[in-house]
Amino acid sequence: MRLTRYTDFSFRVLFYLAVNQNRAVPISEIAEAYDVSQNHFVKVVHHLVKTGYLLSVRGRHGGVSLARPVTEISLGEVVRCTEPELRILDCMGCVIAEFCTLPHPMQEALNAFVEVLDKYTLDDIIKDSRGLEGFLYSQVS
Repeated sequence: MRLTRYTDFSFRVLFYLAVNQNRAVPISEIAEAYDVSQNHFVKVVHHLVKTGYLLSVRGRHGGVSLARPVTEISLGEVVRCTEPELRILDCMGCVIAEFCTLPHPMQEALNAFVEVLDKYTLDDIIKDSRGLEGFLYSQVS
């Protein structure tokens, strides 16, 4: 199983903002921190604003910030939000689909995967990661 790059970039944005909670952060700064094109983050940030994870502030000192405390954003919740079609198997067109029972244990395994992620928050990732906070913290004001 593999999560999409969209989810990866969503986590990157959330991690950066979790470390830089004291201000609105321009998308360009996040992109520069990860050495990734800003265009990759624009769609992700828009979705995270629309779904209530981020707040967006326009203007000269604008940017994005977390809409909720880091202790209230679980990794599993983010995965469900960014991977609405998450599944391990694609049984469409399979000739044995109507007889096969494999989808049930695979769905059970997928549910267990996301349930484990539900146990962790952005706060857990930031405080348990050696060096991440120092690497992502920006002195820009």
